[in-house]
Amino acid sequence: MPSSSEYPVIRPRRLRRTAALRRLVAETRVHPSDLVLPFFVKEDLHEPVEIATMPGVYQHTVDSARKLAVEAARAGLGGLMPFAVPAVRDAVGSAATDPDGILNRTTRAIREEIGDDLVVIPDLCLDEFTDHGHCGVLRPDGTVDNDATLDRYAEMGLALAESGADLLGASGMMDGQIGFVRAALDRAGRTDTGLLAYAAKYASAFYGPFRDAVESQLQGDRRTYQQDTANATEALLEIDLDIEQGADIVMVKPALPYLDVVRAAAERSPVPVAAYHISGEYAQLMAAAERGWIDKDAAVLESLTSIKRAGAGIIATYTALEAAALLR
Repeated sequence: MPSSSEYPVIRPRRLRRTAALRRLVAETRVHPSDLVLPFFVKEDLHEPVEIATMPGVYQHTVDSARKLAVEAARAGLGGLMPFAVPAVRDAVGSAATDPDGILNRTTRAIREEIGDDLVVIPDLCLDEFTDHGHCGVLRPDGTVDNDATLDRYAEMGLALAESGADLLGASGMMDGQIGFVRAALDRAGRTDTGLLAYAAKYASAFYGPFRDAVESQLQGDRRTYQQDTANATEALLEIDLDIEQGADIVMVKPALPYLDVVRAAAERSPVPVAAYHISGEYAQLMAAAERGWIDKDAAVLESLTSIKRAGAGIIATYTALEAAALLR
């Protein structure tokens, strides 16, 4: 047997000895510019209202959204992702395509406030605007009509492009949505408006707080169009199809329960890969931190680092502002 003076020769702990050494050899680094902040704007609201299931996250007015955009730009974030809560909903989500609707007004207001300092990525989906809460137009039997929904997405995409969106967050999980919207944008001369495809969006149990935030009208679930949580190969097919149809960025949602899919997407995708650290993931962290069960700051940074380590170059997260402050 070798003596203690001869073994071990290789000592990986040497590079963990001090914080400075650990920083020097860190293989994964999260930057504020990697982070996109999702937020909510509610029509006819007079002041921001905290969302009970998402402590620290608010439904905003258009004016407070302007202030949030300035704060995000000063923090060095990569972008903003607005979601809307309209005053009136109907079967086809008419407010989504109204030039004076809450999402279009908010997109214009942010663009006016911060110019090109942040990437503006409004949500391209009908669920916040329909009185039934589904992401598309319904047939008489109550099922989602995929192709009729594509027409509405094209109209909505054009309205948002006109309002100043850099990227459209195509989140509806309809077959062919990326190609259909891309073609509509190009025909209208909106060739510079990009598409962030929610390419692998799972029918997750972690969306509950988001649905509170947008005051969702959904009864039932979205399992006929969102991804089956058991499937990874199918998710890669969806990613490949969106890239083939012209997606500029592909995204996996949720993030932490699907890091295997994030990794697989990063290994095959020729376009940037994003992941959405969603409302339920955020709520878990906040609830445990409030009870003193975890160190919130450390857990936030560990979560974001793991998402980036898996291969996501862009992370949508409700922790973006506090994470940016911690990273500085």
